[in-house]
Amino acid sequence: MRDDHRSGCPINLSLEVFGDKWSLLILRDMIFGGRRHFRELLLGSPEGISSNILADRLKSLTALGMLTRADDPTHKQKGIYSLSEMAIQLVPIMAHLGAWGSKWLPVSEELSIRAVLLEEGGPAMWEQFMSELRAEHLGASLPDGQGPSVRAQLQAGYEAVMARRVSFA
Repeated sequence: MRDDHRSGCPINLSLEVFGDKWSLLILRDMIFGGRRHFRELLLGSPEGISSNILADRLKSLTALGMLTRADDPTHKQKGIYSLSEMAIQLVPIMAHLGAWGSKWLPVSEELSIRAVLLEEGGPAMWEQFMSELRAEHLGASLPDGQGPSVRAQLQAGYEAVMARRVSFA
């Protein structure tokens, strides 16, 4: 065990990675929002992360092996972030966390619909989503015969909620 950790407890060590206010939200935006560039992450988060905090957390997540960074071939000064397998394996945890929050906390319908759909889809949907993320971020092949992408299904659910809100307004 390294001396810079409070203990070797797996919950403690996990909290040392995710216990700050932003790391899980950055990973959420990459996993569910498909955001991979600094600017997309900066401007796309409804929680309003500051640029210096985002830079710090991206650096930390990269150092931990949760993310990788490569030069963006379309722009010399931009980087593109990719999820590692370690980060992709968070999908079931995020599904459970979202389901718990949807049940017990005062969530908004439009921001909780993805969590509800993931809970309803269960482990089969989570596995499909992780396969899709592996293809997108790690260059893996997608299994044959998959239907619409999970991200597309979650986005369609969000858009349906928003359309209902507009029709009631």
